[in-house]
This record gives sequence, C-alpha cells and structure tokens, in this order.
Amino acid sequence: MTDSTPTVVLVHGAFADASSFARVVPELLADGLKVLVPAVPNRSLTGDSAYIASVVRAIPGPVVLVGHSYGGAVITVAGAEENVQALVYLAGYALEEGESLGELQGRFPDSELAAALVYTPFPVAGSDEPGTDVTVDVDRFPAIFAADVDPELARVLAVSQRPLAGAAFAEAAPVAAWRTKPSWGLVSSSDHTINPDVERFGYERAGMTTVEVDSSHLVMLAHPKKVADLIREAVRNVTA
Repeated sequence: MTDSTPTVVLVHGAFADASSFARVVPELLADGLKVLVPAVPNRSLTGDSAYIASVVRAIPGPVVLVGHSYGGAVITVAGAEENVQALVYLAGYALEEGESLGELQGRFPDSELAAALVYTPFPVAGSDEPGTDVTVDVDRFPAIFAADVDPELARVLAVSQRPLAGAAFAEAAPVAAWRTKPSWGLVSSSDHTINPDVERFGYERAGMTTVEVDSSHLVMLAHPKKVADLIREAVRNVTA
C-alpha cells in the first residue's frame, strides 16, 4: 500500500452500529485496503457530520466515504472534507443542500418503518427539556430492517439498536458533497425501512452510478460481496 491508497471509512446509520459492516470489512481488508468504522453518535445531523468530518481529517491520504441509511445523510455533509475522493451510498439518504431527512422522505409514501417507531425521552445536559430517542419496535425490527439476515442475528440486532435522536430528522444539510465528488449508490429494492424510491430519487438527482440489489435494509449483512464490489468500484476510480 502507498499513501495514495484510499482509506475506506464506513459510516453506519440509525438503529445500527459499526457491527452492521462486520461482513463487509473482511472483504475490504482482504483486498489490502485500509478500513475504519467509526461509531456515529446519532445525536444530530450537523453534530454527527462534524464528528465524522473530524475522523476523516485525521486520516493521511485520500478517503472513500461510505454511508448506510442515515449514514448517507452524514456523508453528504462530512464528504465535503478535502481528502474525501468518492462517496458510496448504501440504501441511504442523498440529501440536497438545505434539505432535511423529513423533507426528502415526505415526498414519498411511508415505509413500514413509520408505524413501528418507538419514541423515548432522554436527558440533555444543560437543559430542562429532554431529547427524544427514536428506535424500532423490537418485535418488528427483524421483518422491517433485516428480513433476509440470519434470524438469530436479527434478534440480537433488534435488542442492541443505537437510537437516533429525533432532532436529526428535521436538520437541513448545510452542504451536499455529491455535487463535487464522484458518487455511487446502492438501492435495496426490497427495503421496508426506507422506501426504495427515496433512495432512487436521491441517487438520480445526484447523477450517481447506481446499482439495485434485491435486499432488506441491512444490505451489508445480507449481501456483503455486492456491497464490497460497489466500494471496490469507487476505490478503483480514486486510484486510477
């Protein structure tokens, strides 16, 4: 490897954590790639993006930034960092500058997720007003989020969700990195978490190279080789 070999930074989404990339990471490491899978706070779009941007800035050399689901919104903002050379969206939100998750999603019929969300207050330091954590009903999580993932694993994922603060849904993206960076998008065509048309719309608007996989929302666990192949395509583009 040389300093010009990109580091692949994998950004997880809501209701998940870094382990959602557990089957993709070995594929990339076997290619000799440098890989980093940071934990996303899932507290606010601008805060989460600033955190991931700080991780990216600390990496010497080029970065291929990969975002799943809400992580797609995060890389849309964090991807503006100078050393980010390519973006890869996995069943993700490709927001426009000034657009929020709620606005993009509101243009399309709700997925099954909307009726399965659970709202729980959490304390906010320095404030008398609590925040709101959003998770997926544990019993409904496997069918909505991970229908084609091993059922035993899906049960574990259901009870180990990383919540997303409700405030993140309403925050507008201050920048859209896909406007200046080559981008790839994967549509999970059997997604019950995000309406696949939300994914298609964002990718088409951004002029991305797009592939479709017949998969649940957790495409990285259900179809890791197809995910790794798309990331490899982005890496080849950076190193060409």
